Amino acid sequence: MKYELHSNFSDHITAFISQKNSLGFPYIDSSRILSLFDKFCCDNFSQQKILSKEICLAWAIKRDTESNNTFRNRLMPIREFARYLNRIGVDAYVLSQNFAKKDPKYVPHIYSIDELHRIFHALDTMQPVKNKPIRHFVYPTLIRMLYCCGLRPGEAIKLQTQNINLQTGRIDIIESKCHKSRVVMMSDSILSACREYDAFVSKILPNRDIFFPNSEGNIYSRKGIHKTFHKILDEAKIQSRSGLRPRLYDFRHTYATHRLYQWMREGKDLNAMLPYLSAYMGHAQLSDTYYYIHLVPGIFENISGFDGFNTLDFMPEV
Repeated sequence: MKYELHSNFSDHITAFISQKNSLGFPYIDSSRILSLFDKFCCDNFSQQKILSKEICLAWAIKRDTESNNTFRNRLMPIREFARYLNRIGVDAYVLSQNFAKKDPKYVPHIYSIDELHRIFHALDTMQPVKNKPIRHFVYPTLIRMLYCCGLRPGEAIKLQTQNINLQTGRIDIIESKCHKSRVVMMSDSILSACREYDAFVSKILPNRDIFFPNSEGNIYSRKGIHKTFHKILDEAKIQSRSGLRPRLYDFRHTYATHRLYQWMREGKDLNAMLPYLSAYMGHAQLSDTYYYIHLVPGIFENISGFDGFNTLDFMPEV
């Protein structure tokens, strides 16, 4: 998407984004942030032609609604833009890398088999709501896909109908984290669930673009989907083990640890299998996948009942 830019930095911002695109980076989110920065400069520093320390520090005031990570993401494109200006011989102030700190590392909640049973039961007993006629079909299928395919929540929520093949079970994840794309194959069980879901939703929204739409056919808001998910957790009586509520993202962590545990049971060499898991999950580097190794021992105490819950029916071999 192209944005209209009007500040004194507009030409340089356009050239910077074009350079990123020419190197193969879609730079979608960063382009949006740079357009907001352009408007910020128009509104507050319309006469300044140098990207000064004053401008950067004014942009770098943390908002009350921002987490540390959101704050960092808002500063990153401005820092990269300033470095670009310096490289082409234009003076610009570069914000320090240490200006915004990361949020503390979250300890994933690995759902036990009993918790998964309770969550799926709560999902399957959701009641239709008059002004939300498809919600009780969207959530059971969406959350099963998160667990069974190890998708990031944002990938599943934004999934378009054209990127999922209900004949072959192929899902094309387009330009996800770090602008990486990948192919994910569904198991027969989740593919069957998606076909049943699609047949129902297509009767109500026959020409939808989003595979998991809200009642208007649009992408669910993050706030709305988390609010409903928290109600599901309450219904299933899922308790936190670390003081923080379990997240949708934890289904991805659970997928990875359960897949590793399944391989351990089968006597497979985890080091040999990790590259396959890494590619399937779309990790930028193998070290991101090795992270899950230390989580596997922690699921042993919650793994009773694993034999009675056939994950192979849900998880595709990667």
